[in-house]
Amino acid sequence: MTGENAQKSLAIKNDKNNKIKSGTADTVQQIIIYTIVVLFSLMCLLPFVLVIIVSLTEEKSITMNGYSFLPTHWSTSAYKMLFSPNSSVPRAYYVTGVATIIGTLIAALITFGAGYTLANKQCKYRNALSLYFYIPMVFSAGLVPWYMISKSIGAYDNLAALIVPSLLFSPFNMFLVRNFVRGIPNELNESARIDGAGEVKIAFSIYLPLCLPVIATVALFYAIGYWNNYFNAVMLINDKEYYSLQMLLFKIQSELTAMQHLAVGTSNSISPPRESFKMATSVVTMGPIILLYPFLQKYFVKGMVVGAVKG
Repeated sequence: MTGENAQKSLAIKNDKNNKIKSGTADTVQQIIIYTIVVLFSLMCLLPFVLVIIVSLTEEKSITMNGYSFLPTHWSTSAYKMLFSPNSSVPRAYYVTGVATIIGTLIAALITFGAGYTLANKQCKYRNALSLYFYIPMVFSAGLVPWYMISKSIGAYDNLAALIVPSLLFSPFNMFLVRNFVRGIPNELNESARIDGAGEVKIAFSIYLPLCLPVIATVALFYAIGYWNNYFNAVMLINDKEYYSLQMLLFKIQSELTAMQHLAVGTSNSISPPRESFKMATSVVTMGPIILLYPFLQKYFVKGMVVGAVKG
């Protein structure tokens, strides 16, 4: 009995030692993984930090020393130029923000409706409609029909010009929503029909809450598209009151470049904050999207994964 007890105690000690070694190995692996992730995150973060620092750097310091994390002279002249009392940037911010919010909400709603319809087995011609929506992903009618239709429906030189031409859903987003809806059990649809629910009630009371992850995903796509869209303003806007943020900043940047060219070879001491202004415009334009993304991140990841694997 004494020998058996000794063997048991020895086995227990060996198990404890193995667990300690395994735990130590797991801890070392976790430390290595976390270190790699932190270093990679810092590598991704450093360019953004540099952009912010350069936007607050004096133009002469940038000209003499280039981009630096530790500038010799700081300056807020670029931001003063952006948000001066006579600046049109706040107005452009408002116009772009309104266009982004309204356009994103309506486009996401239309995309959900189309995706739900094509995934609904009650729709007899859903496969033919899917092919119909697939064609614009491959072929485009061109710029002239797009411009003529936009003018004919009144989307010209007004806020609608920034919203309506980009309002039709992207076929890629529509197929993403359709695949997500297909992954939802069809028994929910059948049971709702037995209870007397109509098509609209089923779509918006049952399927819409379940599709929030993929809707948030496509909404983020639409929001980025609307926020960064300057093409509609270039083609359809003449009134400065309706300039989008991207369009206005591009025009200001062009004017600064012209001022710098005029100053070369003359005794004029014009020194517009060109480089710092570029970085300041980057901060101004990317700020809202960066602030929006953390709130949609969990929906974004879930929607992309589930919508991609459900067929």
